[in-house]
Amino acid sequence: MREDGKIDYVELPAGDLIPLKRFYEQAFGWAFTDYGPSYAAMSEGLDGGFDADAANQPGKPLVVLYAHDLEAMEASVRAAGGAIVRPIFSFPGGRRFHFRDPSGNELAVWSEG
Repeated sequence: MREDGKIDYVELPAGDLIPLKRFYEQAFGWAFTDYGPSYAAMSEGLDGGFDADAANQPGKPLVVLYAHDLEAMEASVRAAGGAIVRPIFSFPGGRRFHFRDPSGNELAVWSEG
């Protein structure tokens, strides 16, 4: 069961998904679910995905936390001094927002539906 505020997903930057997926398939036997031409998800211990969208900063993984109540978690992040860098938005499978902690690390929080 997913828990509020726990690490639930790790999103890694990617270039060309075809050779990247081939590498992980051949090296480790990973399987992927494609969500459009720029995103491939995997469930290999800890769920995660590779994002080839050029809008993401290359070289920085994105740790994603879970929340049952996304709006309440966003309010909690703000109250604790976090800076919202991407307000709540929808994506296939749910909604999420991104924030920076006091050290400048960017993380995200997601919720289903």
